[in-house]
Amino acid sequence: VCPGDPAWPEGVDDLPHPPICLWVRGPGDLTVLALRSVSIVGSRSSTRYGEMMANDLAAGVADRGFGVVSGAAFGIDGAAHRGALAVDGFTVAVLAGGVERAYPVAHSRLIEAVAESGAVISEVAPGSAPTRPRFLLRNRLIAALTCGTVVVEAGLRSGSLNTARTAADLGRPVGVVPGPVTSMVSAGCHQASRDGMAVLVTDVAEIIDLLGAYGSEAAPRPRGPS
Repeated sequence: VCPGDPAWPEGVDDLPHPPICLWVRGPGDLTVLALRSVSIVGSRSSTRYGEMMANDLAAGVADRGFGVVSGAAFGIDGAAHRGALAVDGFTVAVLAGGVERAYPVAHSRLIEAVAESGAVISEVAPGSAPTRPRFLLRNRLIAALTCGTVVVEAGLRSGSLNTARTAADLGRPVGVVPGPVTSMVSAGCHQASRDGMAVLVTDVAEIIDLLGAYGSEAAPRPRGPS
């Protein structure tokens, strides 16, 4: 699909250097991402806590009509796709190589499942290898496609923070899921909050509060027993 096509996702036009085209596998309509969607990304070296949170949050927002976008990587990305698929939600995998080259190979079945009901996309032509620079290009697409980004577990030098910074630069809201203060896997999330780049989100209601319709989808304020 190319700019101006009915299926072109308009969010990527906000990038300083948008792709000239996107290769797409699957029946999913990418234009809906501009209306109600979230990128859920995080560490490849995730913990069971992080994978559980990513899975549950993705399932919850997908059940509320949000598209879930991620990068099909090990760890948090894979958990986010699985959570959305578990509730028959719409999920999109953005690859660093060609759309017909599953990467990582161990996620071949997961990527096929995404392609069957959602979409697998890339800005590089079929047959292209997923090289290191292409992962950074892939990250900017993940940030631009959706209404906002949520990071679940990220170290201080995580590529997921690159996605979050791109989203923030584009004026998209960024949320981070807190983890144990002793966990270096969550240190990048905590620092993003301290820097004012992101806000803490702990459940589905708070993600929808951050990204949903202004004024009508606010999360209830937690209260102790009266």
